[in-house]
Amino acid sequence: MKLFVSEGNPHCLKVLAALEVTGVKCDVQYVNHEERVVPFLSRPALPALLLPSGLHLFSSNAICRYLFEVNGQDSSELCNHWLEWEATELQPALLHALHMAVLQGKGSEVSKVLQGPLNYLDQSLSKKSTPYLTGEAVSVADVVLWAALYPILSDSSLALGEHKSVKIWFDHGAAVHNLQCAAQKVLQGKGLQGMKSYMQKQPAPQSSQCRDTQPCNSSPAESEEGERLVSEEEIEAAALTWGKSLNNRPLVVNRQHPILPEEGKRNLLVTSALPYVNNVPHLGNIIGCVLSADVFSRYGRLRGWNVLFVCGTDEYGTATENKAREEGLTPQQICDKYHAVHSSIYKWFQIDFDYFGRTTTEKQTEIAQNIFWRLHEHGFLVEDTVEQLRCESCQRFLADRFVEGICPHCSYPEARGDQCDKCGRLINAVELREPQCKVCRQTPVIRSSKHLFLDLPKLETQLEQWLDKSTGTGDWTANAKQITRSWLRDGLKPRCITRDLKWGTPVPHPDFKEKVFYVWFDAPIGYLSITANYTDKWETWWKNPHQVELYNFMAKDNVPFHSVVFPCSLLGAQDNYTLVNHLVATEYLNYEDTKFSKSRGVGVFGDMAKDTGIPSDVWRFYLLYVRPEGQDSAFSWADMATKNNSELLNNLGNFINRAGMFVTKFFEGCVPAMELQHEDKKLLALVGWELQQYIQLMDKVKIRDALKHILNISRHGNQYIQVNEPWKKIKGGDTERQRAGTVTGVSVNVSCLLSVMLYPYMPAVSQTIRDQLNAPQSCINTMLQGTGTFVCALSAGHRIGTVSPLFQKLEVDQIEALKKRFGGQQTTAQAAASSQPATMPAPAAPAAAAAAAAAAAAAAEVVAVSGVDPEKAKQLTQAVAEQGEKVRALKAQKAEKTVITAEVAKLLDLKKQLALAEGKSPEPAPQKGKKK
Repeated sequence: MKLFVSEGNPHCLKVLAALEVTGVKCDVQYVNHEERVVPFLSRPALPALLLPSGLHLFSSNAICRYLFEVNGQDSSELCNHWLEWEATELQPALLHALHMAVLQGKGSEVSKVLQGPLNYLDQSLSKKSTPYLTGEAVSVADVVLWAALYPILSDSSLALGEHKSVKIWFDHGAAVHNLQCAAQKVLQGKGLQGMKSYMQKQPAPQSSQCRDTQPCNSSPAESEEGERLVSEEEIEAAALTWGKSLNNRPLVVNRQHPILPEEGKRNLLVTSALPYVNNVPHLGNIIGCVLSADVFSRYGRLRGWNVLFVCGTDEYGTATENKAREEGLTPQQICDKYHAVHSSIYKWFQIDFDYFGRTTTEKQTEIAQNIFWRLHEHGFLVEDTVEQLRCESCQRFLADRFVEGICPHCSYPEARGDQCDKCGRLINAVELREPQCKVCRQTPVIRSSKHLFLDLPKLETQLEQWLDKSTGTGDWTANAKQITRSWLRDGLKPRCITRDLKWGTPVPHPDFKEKVFYVWFDAPIGYLSITANYTDKWETWWKNPHQVELYNFMAKDNVPFHSVVFPCSLLGAQDNYTLVNHLVATEYLNYEDTKFSKSRGVGVFGDMAKDTGIPSDVWRFYLLYVRPEGQDSAFSWADMATKNNSELLNNLGNFINRAGMFVTKFFEGCVPAMELQHEDKKLLALVGWELQQYIQLMDKVKIRDALKHILNISRHGNQYIQVNEPWKKIKGGDTERQRAGTVTGVSVNVSCLLSVMLYPYMPAVSQTIRDQLNAPQSCINTMLQGTGTFVCALSAGHRIGTVSPLFQKLEVDQIEALKKRFGGQQTTAQAAASSQPATMPAPAAPAAAAAAAAAAAAAAEVVAVSGVDPEKAKQLTQAVAEQGEKVRALKAQKAEKTVITAEVAKLLDLKKQLALAEGKSPEPAPQKGKKK
């Protein structure tokens, strides 16, 4: 292990003290304050502990807890209580005190800042009969608190008042040589001045502000958001805004159909990639396309924009023909059946389409054939004879997606006939090595056929000019830009737009009457035909580029067809078509540590989610929380339970429920009068700032990042309530009762704002909150207009409705059962895999599955190993050590119990394998004093 520390850093004092006390063997390296030693963090983070497994710990308290765990001293509940208190209550005040004493020379004012925490610590210690916080011996809690307070308590020039019990406890710690030794290493005998260079590089904290943002035990790198300091000007501006009234414009979410572009308004046409009708969408499909588009559309309506959101099922092609043959139906019957399935799934997920159509319509044929003829007339189509793969067993030419083989460019073994998912390059199916028909697994043969091609090279100049403008002014995601650039960099080639199929839009040219349009020429035209089935004035959207902004939502594999092929079709048609302004592409969402697979029963598909008993709003919340915006992400049952129980139940739901209950319990259901003090105005400014960040991010379609600001507001609210304690003040005199009323009134108004911000993400919960608060409908309009205005929507005297909890806890046994149910027939290796190199745990297999995997692995070892295998034993010894480190790290981080259980199961499995490789019994020896 290697510990990275810097001189003068108070957080490093804690970890060095823990290292000295435990005596754990560790290489200590001193670096400067700004050195980045954790490779995946964007900012410096010290102290940092590099574990033998390659993982990093970079929270000082987590490192201390880990060192004690390694030394065989597990943290008790009391220890954990003190560590939490140190992080959330003591550190904010300490950081403020250190800034005043070290940089401002205001040592005389330090006592005011630390009075509260020191009083609490003194009272707690005075009730104990033991010399230390948790007993007779030094614990991790004593080390952390002693080291945190050392710079202040060891400086006799600071008058901190009488705290006798604290002084006795501190003196006990000072007598421990190891603690003094650590203090000398960090502060170099310079006391507070030894911290000056470190403190100069930290943002100036404010004690109450620090409580309102992030726990200040972390260095700036530990807090990804950093501290938010609000100026006096912001505070006064927030108070002025608070006093404004709600507007009385009509509710923007009540639409009148058909929605058409309007002069003087921002007109947004939002499309979601058309799902294949024959596939039941899984969670990755839902978040990548329809759910993301739905959130942005709902948000746009709140902003007062004129939004039309269309989607539908993509119904033509070989996939539908195959499905029809499998089920003994006609292709049209398959389309009818599965269109209804898709509609039902999206309705349950509360996807609020303005129109959800399909491509098997007369409008689709009419518009696609019109674009074809215009391309033909302008010379952008060419004929050529091509070699195609034909399956003699199935007696037909194979569509690209029904051929699979080895990629000719990167050797990926599961490349499709049109594109490789690994390297992203285009492929002609005949280029695949060792191709197979995906239907019957026979090797297809090459046959010739005459086809029509879209002449992309001839359109390349027009495309590049348009792309420069669109990507320069629009909100294209980074992956969309990169994928599009790679296509252009490789040089465009003519793209075949016809296929030898029966089920598709007929090619109207007499020489090609036996063919249909290729799906990637035909399917995007579905956006136009679906709109045309919604309104006969569809051209006001699709032939109106100067008045309409087009947003396309999709997964990254659809990008080139929306950024190159489809735009070239519309550019070549020369009919003033609206082209995409904002191309929003997600990465992939995986399931736990594998891929979704309907055939193997792995993962949650749209028609299964409602059967779990988990509300659709909770599904929406978690999918959006892990939305793969910048890189692939994974759905994890353990993580979903954690986010539900911590973020929804304990953070968001707890705040909103407390605020409403205070009104009901203390003020007979009516919002009390509010007399704002500086602390209240400061909260308004903080909340207003979070609201502005939310709007800026949502405007740029940063949906996942914007959600964090909603949760930040409820955290601010919980801290505000906790600090002001209205449940105590309501029992006091008139002044304190008035204070309780102000805190309650402000809190319930923050809840009202949260209900509006939540509407795009959790529409049912949003409505429930507004119903419970009996909130005026105009709050929906007002809050998100312009740059965001947090106004007093629930004024004094407003009567709220009935308040009840918003969320339910997801229990461990419930989650374990769901993991098992949707785990499929995974292999032991898949179930045990854990490859994410980060301090947070990788998604874990369920404990039951891990135990079964362990048993299977042990049984396999018994069969395979007939004697000692020294080489294997050596490898397993290393694996056991690394897994042991991982388990200790998870315990130090206080990870979810289910995650730890799964990793412990893996550790036990590895130990059994090691025992077998060493020729020993895999069963552990019975412990002394216990019955066998």
